[in-house]
Order: sequence, then structure tokens, then C-alpha cells
Amino acid sequence: MANPLNFSGRVALVTGAAAGMGLATANAFAEAGASVVLADHQEDGVKAAAQKLVAGGHQAIAIKCDVSDDAQVAAMVDRTITEFGRLDAAFNNAGVMARIAPTADSTREEWDRVIGINLRGVWSCMKQELRHMERQGSGAIVNNASVGALTGNPGIGSYIASKHGVVGLTRTAALEYIRHGIRVNAINPGLIDTQVARDVVSGDEQAYENIATHVPIGRAGTPEEIAAVVLWLCSPAASYIVGHALTVDGGMTVV
Repeated sequence: MANPLNFSGRVALVTGAAAGMGLATANAFAEAGASVVLADHQEDGVKAAAQKLVAGGHQAIAIKCDVSDDAQVAAMVDRTITEFGRLDAAFNNAGVMARIAPTADSTREEWDRVIGINLRGVWSCMKQELRHMERQGSGAIVNNASVGALTGNPGIGSYIASKHGVVGLTRTAALEYIRHGIRVNAINPGLIDTQVARDVVSGDEQAYENIATHVPIGRAGTPEEIAAVVLWLCSPAASYIVGHALTVDGGMTVV
């Protein structure tokens, strides 16, 4: 039986690829044989990541992209097609944490920043990815939501709203495009060992460790564990999974 996680001859696009879950997923796609486009607004970081993959014998390019800018997103996907001729898998991962403030004390500027990247950015990426995938009659998209899409969390209303929106958008697009051979799903990561997770507690390492020990599995997840789930969802092994938001949280939302 052929290995369903062999992505040789396929092309994967990952946003927010300079660090954390995005970087781990880009690396995993490359190790699985895919040609990989790494996109991020942090140009130096994403270039270094792509150069490391190329030095290791992989096909990879870096693109600077702010996903809240529709023109940059369109250019990102167009360049992907120009460089590699197709697009088979996309992980729309770019996102930011809200600055902590109760709803009545939050600002319009902060709302627009978080929604613009976390929700409108996912919509913008999907809009361009789906157009190309529809033409080729195949593809798989995974959007990065959060366990915050399943509940509330005081102080980060815009973030929570954005992640609820990602799941709704995912389900709608999944129904629209499955008959075109495109599967759209999402993941809901719990506490993952990234800088964004530490931002929730304003960089307080002790507070972060305390949260990690209360996860039922007893620790934070790793970016590599998220990458494994993304690759599986994009693979033929998940061929009957459509419009699902898969929670990957070590049991956080079970209790």
C-alpha cells in the first residue's frame, strides 16, 4: 500500500511559517517530499527557514506576506503557481493574539488588527487558494483555529471571535467546494509550545508552566504534533473528512 503521507510531486503553502506551528508544518511537508512555499510577514525569519530547507535538499521558497493585505495574499498564491505550477495543500496558520483587555476597554484598532489577520486573512487566503484548486480539480486546505473557537476566554474577545469565525468559514467553504474535489478542514490547537501561547500570559514563564501542568496530558503540545495532524488532514488518509474542526489539545476541553 502506498504511503498516504508521501507528498512527493505535490505543492504545499504555509502561512505564518517563520516560527512555531507554521515552521514545523512547512518542515514536515518538505520532509514528506512536497515543494513548500513558506510565507510570513517576518521576511528575515521566513527566508532563513526556506534557505535551511533548500540546503537540506528540499524544494522551498520564501514569500513575505501580510495576510491582512488582500493584494499581498493574491501575489503570494500567484507566485506559488508560477514557481511550482500547482497548489495541493495549504495551511492557513498566520495569526496573532489579542492584547488583553475586557471587552468594554478594548479598542476598535485592536479589534481590526486581530480580525484582519486571524479571520479576514484566512478568508483572503482561502479565496485565492480555492480559485486555483478549483481549476485543477483537487486540493486540501487546513485553517488554524483554536480551542478558543469552542469557548470564551476573558480579556481576549477579538481573538475568541476570530477563531469562532474561522470554524464557521471553514464549514461553509467545505460545503461549497467538496464537489470540486477540494477538502477544507480546521484544527483547534490547545496549549502549544509557541510564543503566541506565552503571549496569553504576557510572557510570564511560571504562569505558562502552571497552565501546562494542568493540561490533562500533563504538558503543552509541540509544534511538530500539530504539523503531523495538518499533514494527515491534507493526505489521502483523511479523504472522507470534510468541514471538520479537529481539536488537538491534550484533553483540555474534555474536562
